[in-house]
Amino acid sequence: MTSLPSIPDPLRVVLPGRLLAWYDRHRRVLPWRVRPGETPDPYRIWLSEIMLQQTTVATVGPYFAHFLARWPDVAALARAPLDDVLHAWQGLGYYARARNLHACARDVAARGGRFPDTEPGLRALPGIGAYTAAAIAAIAFGHQASAIDGNAERVIARLAAVKTPLPEAKPQLRTLAATLTPIARPGDYAQALMDLGATICTPRKPKCPLCPWRAACRARALGIAESLPRRRAKPAKPRRYGVVFWVLGAGGGVLLRRRPEKGLLGGMMEVPSTAWRASPWRDAEAARAAPFRARWRPVAGVVMHSFTHFDLELRILTASVPGRPGRPGRHGIWVAPDRFKDYALPTVMKKVIVWARKGAPAPAVRRPSRPRRGISGAARRSIPAAP
Repeated sequence: MTSLPSIPDPLRVVLPGRLLAWYDRHRRVLPWRVRPGETPDPYRIWLSEIMLQQTTVATVGPYFAHFLARWPDVAALARAPLDDVLHAWQGLGYYARARNLHACARDVAARGGRFPDTEPGLRALPGIGAYTAAAIAAIAFGHQASAIDGNAERVIARLAAVKTPLPEAKPQLRTLAATLTPIARPGDYAQALMDLGATICTPRKPKCPLCPWRAACRARALGIAESLPRRRAKPAKPRRYGVVFWVLGAGGGVLLRRRPEKGLLGGMMEVPSTAWRASPWRDAEAARAAPFRARWRPVAGVVMHSFTHFDLELRILTASVPGRPGRPGRHGIWVAPDRFKDYALPTVMKKVIVWARKGAPAPAVRRPSRPRRGISGAARRSIPAAP
């Protein structure tokens, strides 16, 4: 029977110290990191960890600075309208994180503004999973918590030559990592492991001669470092189909509406759309799901967008509507094209807008109205969600 990979006891003693010594010389300077001797701010640590989920450090930096400037503490973020948070989040993707960020801020503010300092307490908050709870517990509160992200998984898989593919290997990698987490400086150790994976033990062409763990790395000794961790082949993504309705109003505006709070892109704004389903829509069928009865005309081409679990193909139907049918706000809100930037529009809808503006005829405008300078948080909250 083949024994599972392990880390010998003597190495468990020396490896953390070697990594921390390397970190003291080569640590990355990041906006959310404190300098040696400074006290970490749990709010900053939490905010950065939520932003860094499935997003690169380079992308997060400007967003982190903007959020801190606008909402310097958890109480300020909790008071902010969700629409403002979603709008500021545009470009970071995975918008459920923004909704959970706001919900978590409100929960913490209701507790007096103090984050729980234990992993179980942190995991009870919206949007905080096992890794994020461990990272906050270690970095913000100095607990001996093992924070294992993708970088850390790669380092540990190579150190112990774990050949079991991901995701099956995750429990084993967590167990191995936990045996190395030191009592002293656990926050620095967690960040050192992240830095090692991000700068030295990279997915391709790892810089093994520069690694503080090179002498102990079994994958390097076996010549298989670059092939680890192994991964199961991903199944092909399914494709979904939808139709969006580019409605041109007599006043020069375009109809937008809010998506339902729960579900994909929840709470974001959209060009009105059918449901996204596994089979294509016929024009006549799609027209029955349109916000108005109108003479709908197709816009040539399709808009493609890839989500984590499926690819989306959207066709566009356009119509010009005289006046503003129905009571104000019944179907959404009419927005002048130069004010689209005031709204929390996900990337897929920005693609739709670009394509539609190229392919749809401009509305006939008798007396152009002066665009509003912006929209208040109260006005944004009044926009009804899609049915």
